[in-house]
Amino acid sequence: MCRNITTLRGLEPAATNGEIEAAARQYVRKVSGVQEPSSRTEEAFEAAARTVAAATLELLVDLPPRQLPPRTTPPLRRLRATGE
Repeated sequence: MCRNITTLRGLEPAATNGEIEAAARQYVRKVSGVQEPSSRTEEAFEAAARTVAAATLELLVDLPPRQLPPRTTPPLRRLRATGE
C-alpha cells in the first residue's frame, strides 16, 4: 500500500526521529487521502501522525536486530539529504 515508505528497521546508523516522523506522515497521508492538511483536517492529521510515529518507534525498539540489512542501504532519502 505505501511503497514509498522506507524500511527503517536495521539501518546503520539507526533511523532518526525525522525519518520515523516522515514515514508516519506518509502513512497518514496515504490512508487519509489528505496530502496537505487544511485548518479542518490539521488537528486530526497531526494527532494521527504523532500516534503512528510513537507506535513505529516502539516497534523498532521492540523488534530483534535484522539478520540482513534493508534492501536499500542507506535509503534514498538519506542520500538526497546528504547531497551524495
